[in-house]
Amino acid sequence: MSVMPPILDEETVRSLLRMEELIPAMATALADLSRGKVVQPMRVMMPVGEHSGFLGLMPAYGGALGAKLVTFYPNNQGVPTHHALILLFRPETGEPLVTMDGRLITEMRTAAVSAAATKYLARPNAHVLALLGSGVQAQAHLEALTHLQLYDEIRVWSRTPEHAARFAAAHRGVRLADSAEAAVRGADVVVTATNALEPILKGEWLKAGAHVNTVGSPRPNWRELDDKAMRNTLVVDSREAVMTESGDVIRSEASIYAEIGEIFAGLKPAPRDETTVFKSVGLAIEDVATARLVYDFASKG
Repeated sequence: MSVMPPILDEETVRSLLRMEELIPAMATALADLSRGKVVQPMRVMMPVGEHSGFLGLMPAYGGALGAKLVTFYPNNQGVPTHHALILLFRPETGEPLVTMDGRLITEMRTAAVSAAATKYLARPNAHVLALLGSGVQAQAHLEALTHLQLYDEIRVWSRTPEHAARFAAAHRGVRLADSAEAAVRGADVVVTATNALEPILKGEWLKAGAHVNTVGSPRPNWRELDDKAMRNTLVVDSREAVMTESGDVIRSEASIYAEIGEIFAGLKPAPRDETTVFKSVGLAIEDVATARLVYDFASKG
């Protein structure tokens, strides 16, 4: 008889998942993807037009076998815009191993991937961090990026000023910027984490040698960066995924230098001396690898 697999709620996941293990795990998963060791079909996104939402299905196999079901409701107020469940299966037999909440995993793995990319792409003497957006991804990126290094100055700006003001007040050392331009000018590392429909970051604002992590606006007709910003050295999480899902890449006709996994795997050199943009749309293998990490920690406990 089959046995119902355990269910791990968000608080259990939170108690088991740490950036110090997650960041290198994401680098390994993406290196495996670029080496061709991962089976990962394109994400299926089904619109829920009546409620301005989407339901996504994201399966992957790369040592661990699983799938994420995720909803994206960008207009949500008072509840998160993303909700998710991740299911893991035993690769050898297909038996279900565990079901776990995936909202926090989505939040943390996105920031962990950006942190790993920043470690390879940003200049080592980076001192100023700018956050465009003040939601859960800004929070997660603040945690992940400052886990790797300390910044002398951290700025935040949001299209909703009161949200940015609360974010700055809640985080010691974070300063509220008057505009997106004021946040970005002179910054060494920039994060864009919004649901902007049109660009909020102009390339002319970027300091030479700056590094940008752009993780928001995850639809083929939405954008966070203008054409000039996208003409910098572009690194992506997946060529196939960004050419299908990222308006920043599709609408700017940007040229892709590498997948970040190629750089992690040593297949291409890290362009540290250039101004770089890392475009991440989020991949199933990141979710499955993170869920496996959580499951292994849970099993040991």
